[in-house]
Amino acid sequence: MRPYQNEAEAVEIGDLKIENRLDRITVYGRVDLTRDKAGLENARALKQLLDDVVRVLEGDPTLPEHVAAPKAPVMKRNPFA
Repeated sequence: MRPYQNEAEAVEIGDLKIENRLDRITVYGRVDLTRDKAGLENARALKQLLDDVVRVLEGDPTLPEHVAAPKAPVMKRNPFA
């Protein structure tokens, strides 16, 4: 995944979902980092993803202090109903 590059990429690590956006990376769910080879694989994948995110953020000279919270969806009447 290329952090902050598009609105289409998403990855899963265990049951942890990571969604790419232009202004944020959304992480939800859970992942168990078990003390075995599967846990090591999950830990490495999570570390790589976070390293990529930090690299992009640290490399942005115009990084703002805060990004506005996403707007709540607005319900509209269906014109075809």
